[in-house]
Amino acid sequence: MAKSIYVGNLPWSATEEQVQSLFAEYGPVVSVKLISDRDTGRARGFGFVEMEDPGAASAIEALDNANFGGRTLRVNEAKPRAPRPPRY
Repeated sequence: MAKSIYVGNLPWSATEEQVQSLFAEYGPVVSVKLISDRDTGRARGFGFVEMEDPGAASAIEALDNANFGGRTLRVNEAKPRAPRPPRY
């Protein structure tokens, strides 16, 4: 089963391809989604990587606090999103 991994403190210049190759060292990457600002389209410095289970645990352990593009990554298992109240 695939696991969703939160990746924070990414450099603004990071691309989905760079993040994918970083995580691919630990196992098959299902998907990478970097989050960008809805209004400006600029990267927000975090994203999510979906990986198959055994590799996901290794990637979280190896990459949390690792240096990537001059920044210290925050990597952990993504928590399910809390429901937000509707906007009116």
